[in-house]
Amino acid sequence: MSEMATATTPLHDLHQELEAKMVPFAGYSMPIQYQGVIAEATAVRQSAGLFDVSHMARFAVSGPRAIQDLERITTNRVAKLEPGDGQYTLLTNPQGGVIDDLILYRTGTEAFILVANAANHRAVAEWLNAHAGSNTVCEDHTDSTFMLALQGPAAAEVLGEAVATALPPFGITQHEWFGVPLWLARSGYTGEDGFEIVGPAEAAEALWRRLMELGAVPAGLAARDALRVEAGLPLYGHELAADRNPYTAGLAPFIDPEKPFIGAEKIRAEREAGLSEKLMGIRLPNKRLLLPNSPVRVAGETVGIVTSGVYSVVRECGIGLAFVNSALKPGLACEVELRGQAQPAELHAKRFLPKRSIG
Repeated sequence: MSEMATATTPLHDLHQELEAKMVPFAGYSMPIQYQGVIAEATAVRQSAGLFDVSHMARFAVSGPRAIQDLERITTNRVAKLEPGDGQYTLLTNPQGGVIDDLILYRTGTEAFILVANAANHRAVAEWLNAHAGSNTVCEDHTDSTFMLALQGPAAAEVLGEAVATALPPFGITQHEWFGVPLWLARSGYTGEDGFEIVGPAEAAEALWRRLMELGAVPAGLAARDALRVEAGLPLYGHELAADRNPYTAGLAPFIDPEKPFIGAEKIRAEREAGLSEKLMGIRLPNKRLLLPNSPVRVAGETVGIVTSGVYSVVRECGIGLAFVNSALKPGLACEVELRGQAQPAELHAKRFLPKRSIG
């Protein structure tokens, strides 16, 4: 496949059958919406939405030194994971910037599944191959598998018997559902309870149809973006970058304060010296959309820049994320420049949702 070619997921034909609006994204043809962003985001907040996230990269990492190699190249503490546990973590460069943010699941004594962003598939693969030792095997399973995200308060009800194991948050287990062998993880990118499901590519369409029959509503990338901003979750290329310290995005809980991973000294030194900016939420009093790269001002002084903007079905207004001066607090009145005009806004905590409990 050439550099300019567009890949498809195992569900491409089904998306077209469902009359999804397809767009190029990270080298794939992906559904941006089906019935509409608001309806799809509402379905996730109130019941259960179903996303095709097969474009995300999936690697199997294994071997007698897999833990040691993963400790050296990721920011979170790998050794604390027991088989069946998962964690959010980061891949960082020697300059202290982020190569990608990841989910790492421990599936056995010496075995892991690592999930990366589609846009960074090649970068992550190359980093793993360059920095994992000869005794650690890194296999790319992206093309041979599918990945779905079933998200919302009714997600566990939709899966039914498949969650009889009572998975904890970020737990992962093997499960056979309707004859299909699956990896089932209690994780997601929406701020809701939910599950990410990985299985053989050839079974993707049958499983998707079954989940729809059980009440899951197809949802596209636009709804997924709106939901993750409501939840205050960063996206690579917006809130995370190769030249930005991850502490500025509020990711301290996922950065081990002691272990010597690649880039650790630079990341910690910058934090100890005092970071000049931090990630916050920002809210408009109307339904306008915040645009990335829009300046944020307080009393006429530029204090930050918008990184993401969406319409929130929870708040019923335009919301977003922005890097602003680290001294600023939620509730502060500000202005955002949108298409050359100053619009009133208010700084907010990163998360626009109440905390959700799972069960």
